[in-house]
Amino acid sequence: MISRRGFLTLGLTLAGGLFFPALKLPQCATFAQFFFAQIKYRGGEWDPNPQFLEAIVEELELRTSIKALPERRIISLDEPNLFFCPFLYIAGRYEFEPFTVQEREILGRFLNHGGFLFAEDTMGAKGFGFDRAFNREIKEIFPDHPLKRLPPDHSVYRSFYLIDSVGGRQKVNPFLEGVVLDNWTPVIYCQNDLSGAWERDKFGQWVHECAPGGEPQRSSAFKAGINIIVYSLTSDYKKDLVHHPFIQRRQNR
Repeated sequence: MISRRGFLTLGLTLAGGLFFPALKLPQCATFAQFFFAQIKYRGGEWDPNPQFLEAIVEELELRTSIKALPERRIISLDEPNLFFCPFLYIAGRYEFEPFTVQEREILGRFLNHGGFLFAEDTMGAKGFGFDRAFNREIKEIFPDHPLKRLPPDHSVYRSFYLIDSVGGRQKVNPFLEGVVLDNWTPVIYCQNDLSGAWERDKFGQWVHECAPGGEPQRSSAFKAGINIIVYSLTSDYKKDLVHHPFIQRRQNR
């Protein structure tokens, strides 16, 4: 086992050039830029919002000090390069084919050794389609750690913004779900279609309206996305006692 920090230091640095030449960084860089690695699976619809990336990367760089690449790495679960991705992303609307035994073993090893996966059901149908398939895979990989609602004091809700509700293109759940292993949550799951709220067309126009909350709901979706990314890079540092007075002051405003 290695820590999340150790995983990121190794994975991001190597991913910057050795394993992903297209993402090569200047030699002076000691910590590579953040990038999305999206899982391509069999069946279903693995890329429901293909134009989501530009807006969230733009907002991430505007609002934080994180440097991000405005391109995705499309990856399958049987690729060895998987272990050099800081942030795995999987999304869909419909039920997909079961992962193979090998794919489950690889993904389980990745998540148990410091890796992170953000998953979203862009349809938001509980017990159907993508939701049913994803829950099936999580039960196979983590039989003793089911997806469950993350408590209000979880670090993902305060990793950058203090948020008490999760936006998106739709409003299915005001909370995030996750798989919790000790003090680390390697899987975070959302059914609100965050990427649908982020998606812009080639003219810079939003592809989808956000219902029922409109633009405030879109703004909330960006805050949730940024918090998830920051959490994936920092883990539970906001639970350190040094942060408590600052967080309490912000919550009391």
